[in-house]
Amino acid sequence: MEPRVLMSLLTKSLYKRRTAPYFIEPIVAGLDINNQPYLASSDLIGCETDLENFFAIGTGAEFLLGACESFYRPGMGPDELFEVSAQTFMSGIDRDAISGWGAVVYLITPSGITAKTLKTRMD
Repeated sequence: MEPRVLMSLLTKSLYKRRTAPYFIEPIVAGLDINNQPYLASSDLIGCETDLENFFAIGTGAEFLLGACESFYRPGMGPDELFEVSAQTFMSGIDRDAISGWGAVVYLITPSGITAKTLKTRMD
């Protein structure tokens, strides 16, 4: 299933439950049929936003957005994108106690999906 179709299914399902919403903010990321990246997010009632660069949602969104805007540049390769993602997550998670004790970064390329786990402070 293409990511654009999955996002459409999610937003319609969320909008249908707008009076008693699911308390989620999904992010859909993937490659379309032409291996072009697709990135979209939705609020809890199904209002879709699609961007070409990055999203930050959840309790630490305010902390992540500033770091994303500072580190991200269009046209980065997979290794550089992982490094920027890791630094952004580490910066944001250290500033928000509710965000958790780490993150998993998924790199989606035409050759496959790579998952790398980040561990942060646990105090």
